[in-house]
Amino acid sequence: MPSAKILMITGDFTEDYETMVPFQTLQACGHTVHAVCPGKQAGETVATAIHDFEGDQTYSEKRGHNFALNATFESIRAEDYDALVIPGGRAPEYLRLDPKVLKAVRHFFDTQKPVASICHGAQLLAAAGVLEGRICSAYPACRPEVERAGATYAEIAVSDAVTDGKLVTAPAWPAHPAWLKQFMAVLAA
Repeated sequence: MPSAKILMITGDFTEDYETMVPFQTLQACGHTVHAVCPGKQAGETVATAIHDFEGDQTYSEKRGHNFALNATFESIRAEDYDALVIPGGRAPEYLRLDPKVLKAVRHFFDTQKPVASICHGAQLLAAAGVLEGRICSAYPACRPEVERAGATYAEIAVSDAVTDGKLVTAPAWPAHPAWLKQFMAVLAA
């Protein structure tokens, strides 16, 4: 598979596993991954949160690691990247309010480049207006946003993922094996 240049847009209280695992896995597979957060510089960190499924009515949340950014959002150009990764957690909730983030997300859909989104990353996709007519999975609590954005919500196991064209989505971090496998297949196509 040829090496791709991948943009990861993240922010404070991004889900720990959904940020660190794809960041490291994609690099281990030979890809370049630039992790950025609006308002923060390369070398600064975002706080992560660890979400777990412990039998409650929703996930629990604990403070995670500090994740070091390796690029600066204000310096990147979306057109310089081959693909986009959007981790979940609470970051998409506030990132979707940033017009520059939404513009960057739209670029990947307008140019038909691969996009991988997991969990609450669908909030960012819905706000960017890129889900109309698509099939999209997300954390089940995001289902209303996915459907109101004009997509068909893929109700799949928490350990599964779904590919619709060049969009690969999954409900949460237990889907990493399926989600990353499908995303790498789209990257290689």
